[in-house]
Amino acid sequence: MTQSVDISIDTLAQELATIQQTGSKRIALLGSRHVPITHQILIEMMSYALVLSGNRLITSGATGTNSAAIRGAMRADPNMLTVILPQSLDRQPRESREQLSNVMHLVENHNNNHLSLAEASAICNREIVSRCQQLICFAFHDSHTLLETCRDAEEQRRVVTLFYFD
Repeated sequence: MTQSVDISIDTLAQELATIQQTGSKRIALLGSRHVPITHQILIEMMSYALVLSGNRLITSGATGTNSAAIRGAMRADPNMLTVILPQSLDRQPRESREQLSNVMHLVENHNNNHLSLAEASAICNREIVSRCQQLICFAFHDSHTLLETCRDAEEQRRVVTLFYFD
């Protein structure tokens, strides 16, 4: 992701205000399913620290990055976590369902069950971005859905922090 050089003063002021905000923020944390365990531990620690700092965390229910974010947030304060699923809970992988059954604020998207997972995930990510002030994303350079989500978030003037695994 590259930023244009002709960023307006208003945009810079808005981003600076979001970064410096001392109260709680709504932070979306999304990323790839294919994440080494060492990276998952770092993501879990990050989400734990974000929630302990008073932030609300929003993510989805996939394995990998999102699962690590859920673990960290649940350890810190389960009430500060919202998980939005691309489809209904019964369409999620078996290994995710047990973790998701403990999430207090779980949003299922039954209306997307007829879509492919990629299509449903893109819709879900747009919903997540619409609810956050800041997006933290972990992706590979070929993670098309996640990179599109970052572009959408930038267009909506969200602060976007993108980490690449490769």
